[in-house]
Amino acid sequence: MLRLTRGARVALGAIVAVVLVFMYVPLMLVIVNSFNAARIPSWPIQEFSLRWWGAAFANEALWTAVGNSVIVGLGAMVIALLLGTLAAFALQRFDFFGKQTVNLLIVLPIALPGVVTGVAFSNTYNNILEPIGIQLGYLGMIVAHATFCIVMVFNNVFARLRRMSPSMQEASMDLGASLWQTFRLVTFPQFRTAFVAGALLAFALSFDELVVTIFTAPAGVDTLPLWIFNQMSRPNEATQVNVIATLLILLSFIPVYVSQRLTRAEEDER
Repeated sequence: MLRLTRGARVALGAIVAVVLVFMYVPLMLVIVNSFNAARIPSWPIQEFSLRWWGAAFANEALWTAVGNSVIVGLGAMVIALLLGTLAAFALQRFDFFGKQTVNLLIVLPIALPGVVTGVAFSNTYNNILEPIGIQLGYLGMIVAHATFCIVMVFNNVFARLRRMSPSMQEASMDLGASLWQTFRLVTFPQFRTAFVAGALLAFALSFDELVVTIFTAPAGVDTLPLWIFNQMSRPNEATQVNVIATLLILLSFIPVYVSQRLTRAEEDER
Protein backbone atom coordinates (compact mmCIF):
# COMPACT_ATOMS: atom_id res chain seq x y z
CA MET A 1 0.00 0.00 0.00
CA LEU A 2 1.37 3.39 -1.01
CA ARG A 3 1.99 5.71 1.95
CA LEU A 4 2.23 9.46 1.44
CA THR A 5 4.33 11.76 3.53
CA ARG A 6 2.57 14.38 5.63
CA GLY A 7 3.66 17.12 3.22
CA ALA A 8 2.34 15.19 0.23
CA ARG A 9 -1.00 14.63 1.95
CA VAL A 10 -1.30 18.33 2.78
CA ALA A 11 -0.42 19.32 -0.80
CA LEU A 12 -2.84 16.80 -2.26
CA GLY A 13 -5.60 17.98 0.09
CA ALA A 14 -4.97 21.60 -0.90
CA ILE A 15 -5.16 20.75 -4.61
CA VAL A 16 -8.43 18.86 -4.09
CA ALA A 17 -9.85 21.78 -2.09
CA VAL A 18 -8.95 24.27 -4.83
CA VAL A 19 -10.52 22.05 -7.51
CA LEU A 20 -13.72 21.66 -5.46
CA VAL A 21 -13.91 25.41 -4.93
CA PHE A 22 -13.59 26.06 -8.68
CA MET A 23 -16.25 23.41 -9.34
CA TYR A 24 -18.89 24.29 -6.78
CA VAL A 25 -18.57 27.99 -5.95
CA PRO A 26 -19.88 29.03 -9.41
CA LEU A 27 -22.81 26.65 -8.94
CA MET A 28 -23.56 28.15 -5.54
CA LEU A 29 -23.45 31.64 -7.05
CA VAL A 30 -26.03 30.58 -9.65
CA ILE A 31 -28.31 29.23 -6.91
CA VAL A 32 -27.94 32.33 -4.73
CA ASN A 33 -28.48 34.69 -7.68
CA SER A 34 -31.76 32.97 -8.51
CA PHE A 35 -33.09 34.66 -5.36
CA ASN A 36 -31.67 38.06 -6.27
CA ALA A 37 -34.45 40.67 -6.38
CA ALA A 38 -32.50 42.89 -8.81
CA ARG A 39 -33.50 42.83 -12.47
CA ILE A 40 -29.86 42.59 -13.53
CA PRO A 41 -27.76 40.08 -11.49
CA SER A 42 -25.25 41.88 -9.30
CA TRP A 43 -22.94 41.14 -6.41
CA PRO A 44 -23.19 41.52 -3.48
CA ILE A 45 -26.94 40.86 -3.42
CA GLN A 46 -28.88 43.73 -1.87
CA GLU A 47 -32.26 42.01 -1.51
CA PHE A 48 -33.51 38.44 -1.73
CA SER A 49 -36.82 37.60 -3.39
CA LEU A 50 -38.80 34.80 -5.08
CA ARG A 51 -39.80 37.25 -7.82
CA TRP A 52 -37.85 35.55 -10.59
CA TRP A 53 -38.97 32.08 -9.56
CA GLY A 54 -42.56 33.20 -10.10
CA ALA A 55 -41.65 34.81 -13.42
CA ALA A 56 -39.87 31.66 -14.59
CA PHE A 57 -42.74 29.35 -13.68
CA ALA A 58 -45.13 31.66 -15.52
CA ASN A 59 -42.93 31.85 -18.63
CA GLU A 60 -44.65 29.71 -21.27
CA ALA A 61 -41.74 30.01 -23.71
CA LEU A 62 -39.40 28.58 -21.09
CA TRP A 63 -41.54 25.52 -20.39
CA THR A 64 -42.15 24.97 -24.08
CA ALA A 65 -38.38 24.86 -24.52
CA VAL A 66 -38.07 22.40 -21.62
CA GLY A 67 -40.72 20.19 -23.22
CA ASN A 68 -38.89 20.28 -26.55
CA SER A 69 -35.64 19.26 -24.87
CA VAL A 70 -37.34 16.37 -23.08
CA ILE A 71 -38.97 15.12 -26.29
CA VAL A 72 -35.75 15.30 -28.29
CA GLY A 73 -33.71 13.82 -25.43
CA LEU A 74 -36.06 10.87 -24.96
CA GLY A 75 -36.23 10.23 -28.70
CA ALA A 76 -32.44 10.30 -29.06
CA MET A 77 -32.09 8.09 -25.97
CA VAL A 78 -34.46 5.42 -27.34
CA ILE A 79 -32.63 5.29 -30.69
CA ALA A 80 -29.28 5.20 -28.90
CA LEU A 81 -30.38 2.37 -26.60
CA LEU A 82 -31.61 0.26 -29.48
CA LEU A 83 -28.76 0.81 -31.94
CA GLY A 84 -25.99 1.15 -29.35
CA THR A 85 -26.91 -2.09 -27.59
CA LEU A 86 -27.29 -4.04 -30.84
CA ALA A 87 -23.95 -2.72 -32.10
CA ALA A 88 -22.25 -3.66 -28.82
CA PHE A 89 -23.56 -7.22 -29.03
CA ALA A 90 -22.59 -7.54 -32.68
CA LEU A 91 -19.04 -6.32 -32.17
CA GLN A 92 -18.47 -8.27 -28.95
CA ARG A 93 -20.00 -11.60 -29.94
CA PHE A 94 -19.05 -11.93 -33.63
CA ASP A 95 -15.94 -11.68 -35.76
CA PHE A 96 -16.34 -10.38 -39.30
CA PHE A 97 -14.45 -8.50 -41.98
CA GLY A 98 -14.22 -4.77 -41.24
CA LYS A 99 -15.07 -5.16 -37.54
CA GLN A 100 -12.51 -2.56 -36.41
CA THR A 101 -13.70 -0.13 -39.08
CA VAL A 102 -17.30 -0.46 -37.89
CA ASN A 103 -16.13 0.10 -34.31
CA LEU A 104 -14.33 3.28 -35.39
CA LEU A 105 -17.34 4.58 -37.32
CA ILE A 106 -19.63 4.06 -34.32
CA VAL A 107 -17.33 5.95 -31.95
CA LEU A 108 -16.32 8.70 -34.43
CA PRO A 109 -19.38 11.01 -33.96
CA ILE A 110 -18.49 11.72 -30.33
CA ALA A 111 -15.01 12.84 -31.41
CA LEU A 112 -16.27 15.19 -34.12
CA PRO A 113 -16.77 18.84 -33.15
CA GLY A 114 -20.45 19.64 -32.73
CA VAL A 115 -20.27 22.33 -35.39
CA VAL A 116 -19.11 19.75 -37.95
CA THR A 117 -22.01 17.43 -37.10
CA GLY A 118 -24.43 20.35 -37.18
CA VAL A 119 -23.24 21.61 -40.57
CA ALA A 120 -23.35 18.07 -42.02
CA PHE A 121 -26.95 17.51 -40.95
CA SER A 122 -27.99 21.02 -41.95
CA ASN A 123 -26.63 20.48 -45.45
CA THR A 124 -28.34 17.10 -45.68
CA TYR A 125 -31.71 18.43 -44.55
CA ASN A 126 -31.66 21.69 -46.50
CA ASN A 127 -29.91 20.64 -49.72
CA ILE A 128 -31.05 17.04 -50.16
CA LEU A 129 -34.24 16.29 -48.23
CA GLU A 130 -36.14 19.60 -48.42
CA PRO A 131 -35.89 19.92 -52.24
CA ILE A 132 -37.68 16.55 -52.58
CA GLY A 133 -40.37 17.59 -50.09
CA ILE A 134 -39.18 15.81 -46.91
CA GLN A 135 -39.54 17.98 -43.81
CA LEU A 136 -38.16 16.19 -40.75
CA GLY A 137 -38.83 18.80 -38.05
CA TYR A 138 -38.42 17.27 -34.59
CA LEU A 139 -37.26 14.01 -36.13
CA GLY A 140 -34.31 15.80 -37.72
CA MET A 141 -33.10 17.02 -34.32
CA ILE A 142 -33.66 13.61 -32.75
CA VAL A 143 -31.68 11.81 -35.46
CA ALA A 144 -28.84 14.34 -35.25
CA HIS A 145 -28.64 13.98 -31.47
CA ALA A 146 -28.86 10.20 -31.64
CA THR A 147 -25.70 9.96 -33.76
CA PHE A 148 -23.48 10.96 -30.84
CA CYS A 149 -25.74 9.54 -28.10
CA ILE A 150 -25.31 6.05 -29.56
CA VAL A 151 -21.67 6.18 -28.49
CA MET A 152 -22.64 6.61 -24.82
CA VAL A 153 -24.74 3.45 -24.83
CA PHE A 154 -22.32 1.51 -27.01
CA ASN A 155 -19.27 2.22 -24.84
CA ASN A 156 -21.04 1.31 -21.60
CA VAL A 157 -22.68 -1.88 -22.86
CA PHE A 158 -19.66 -3.03 -24.86
CA ALA A 159 -17.33 -2.62 -21.87
CA ARG A 160 -19.69 -4.64 -19.66
CA LEU A 161 -20.17 -7.39 -22.25
CA ARG A 162 -16.40 -7.84 -22.52
CA ARG A 163 -16.27 -8.59 -18.79
CA MET A 164 -19.17 -11.06 -18.87
CA SER A 165 -18.54 -14.79 -19.04
CA PRO A 166 -20.66 -16.60 -21.66
CA SER A 167 -20.87 -19.70 -19.44
CA MET A 168 -24.08 -18.60 -17.70
CA GLN A 169 -25.87 -17.96 -20.98
CA GLU A 170 -24.64 -21.30 -22.35
CA ALA A 171 -25.87 -23.08 -19.22
CA SER A 172 -29.27 -21.41 -19.56
CA MET A 173 -29.61 -22.54 -23.17
CA ASP A 174 -28.45 -26.06 -22.26
CA LEU A 175 -31.21 -26.24 -19.62
CA GLY A 176 -33.85 -25.54 -22.26
CA ALA A 177 -34.38 -21.80 -21.97
CA SER A 178 -35.26 -19.97 -25.16
CA LEU A 179 -33.09 -17.20 -26.57
CA TRP A 180 -35.48 -14.54 -25.23
CA GLN A 181 -35.69 -16.18 -21.79
CA THR A 182 -31.91 -16.36 -21.59
CA PHE A 183 -31.57 -12.72 -22.55
CA ARG A 184 -34.30 -11.54 -20.16
CA LEU A 185 -33.33 -13.63 -17.12
CA VAL A 186 -29.57 -14.12 -17.50
CA THR A 187 -27.93 -11.74 -19.98
CA PHE A 188 -29.77 -8.48 -19.40
CA PRO A 189 -29.42 -8.48 -15.57
CA GLN A 190 -25.65 -8.72 -16.03
CA PHE A 191 -25.37 -5.56 -18.11
CA ARG A 192 -28.44 -3.74 -16.76
CA THR A 193 -26.49 -1.08 -14.87
CA ALA A 194 -24.37 -0.28 -17.95
CA PHE A 195 -27.57 -0.09 -20.01
CA VAL A 196 -29.20 2.35 -17.58
CA ALA A 197 -26.00 4.38 -17.24
CA GLY A 198 -25.77 4.65 -21.03
CA ALA A 199 -29.40 5.76 -21.19
CA LEU A 200 -28.86 8.48 -18.57
CA LEU A 201 -25.71 9.71 -20.31
CA ALA A 202 -27.41 9.72 -23.71
CA PHE A 203 -30.40 11.70 -22.42
CA ALA A 204 -28.18 14.17 -20.55
CA LEU A 205 -25.96 14.68 -23.60
CA SER A 206 -28.94 15.33 -25.85
CA PHE A 207 -30.73 17.54 -23.31
CA ASP A 208 -27.61 19.70 -22.98
CA GLU A 209 -26.66 19.89 -26.67
CA LEU A 210 -26.58 23.39 -28.16
CA VAL A 211 -24.36 23.54 -31.25
CA VAL A 212 -25.98 20.69 -33.21
CA THR A 213 -29.41 21.99 -32.20
CA ILE A 214 -28.67 25.44 -33.61
CA PHE A 215 -28.13 23.89 -37.05
CA THR A 216 -30.98 21.35 -36.98
CA ALA A 217 -33.82 22.96 -34.99
CA PRO A 218 -36.90 23.82 -37.08
CA ALA A 219 -37.78 27.50 -37.35
CA GLY A 220 -39.46 28.79 -34.21
CA VAL A 221 -38.53 25.75 -32.09
CA ASP A 222 -36.35 26.31 -29.03
CA THR A 223 -34.84 23.68 -26.80
CA LEU A 224 -33.77 24.65 -23.29
CA PRO A 225 -30.09 25.26 -24.21
CA LEU A 226 -31.24 27.43 -27.13
CA TRP A 227 -33.59 29.38 -24.86
CA ILE A 228 -30.83 29.94 -22.29
CA PHE A 229 -28.39 30.98 -25.02
CA ASN A 230 -30.85 33.56 -26.34
CA GLN A 231 -31.75 34.88 -22.88
CA MET A 232 -28.12 35.44 -21.85
CA SER A 233 -27.92 38.22 -24.44
CA ARG A 234 -30.82 39.99 -22.70
CA PRO A 235 -29.62 41.26 -19.30
CA ASN A 236 -33.16 41.93 -18.07
CA GLU A 237 -34.07 38.24 -18.55
CA ALA A 238 -30.82 36.68 -17.35
CA THR A 239 -32.08 36.16 -13.79
CA GLN A 240 -34.65 33.62 -15.01
CA VAL A 241 -31.73 31.66 -16.43
CA ASN A 242 -30.37 31.37 -12.88
CA VAL A 243 -33.71 29.94 -11.78
CA ILE A 244 -33.83 27.23 -14.43
CA ALA A 245 -30.13 26.48 -13.86
CA THR A 246 -30.86 25.99 -10.14
CA LEU A 247 -33.67 23.58 -10.96
CA LEU A 248 -31.39 21.63 -13.28
CA ILE A 249 -28.71 21.42 -10.60
CA LEU A 250 -31.23 19.98 -8.14
CA LEU A 251 -32.70 17.57 -10.70
CA SER A 252 -29.19 16.34 -11.55
CA PHE A 253 -29.08 14.60 -8.19
CA ILE A 254 -31.81 12.17 -9.35
CA PRO A 255 -29.83 10.28 -12.05
CA VAL A 256 -26.74 10.27 -9.82
CA TYR A 257 -28.76 8.74 -6.99
CA VAL A 258 -30.38 6.19 -9.30
CA SER A 259 -27.04 5.12 -10.79
CA GLN A 260 -25.51 4.72 -7.32
CA ARG A 261 -28.44 2.62 -6.14
CA LEU A 262 -28.17 0.38 -9.19
CA THR A 263 -24.44 -0.01 -8.66
CA ARG A 264 -24.96 -0.98 -5.01
CA ALA A 265 -27.70 -3.43 -5.98
CA GLU A 266 -25.38 -5.06 -8.52
CA GLU A 267 -22.58 -5.33 -5.95
CA ASP A 268 -24.98 -6.89 -3.43
CA GLU A 269 -26.04 -9.48 -6.01
CA ARG A 270 -22.44 -10.49 -6.46
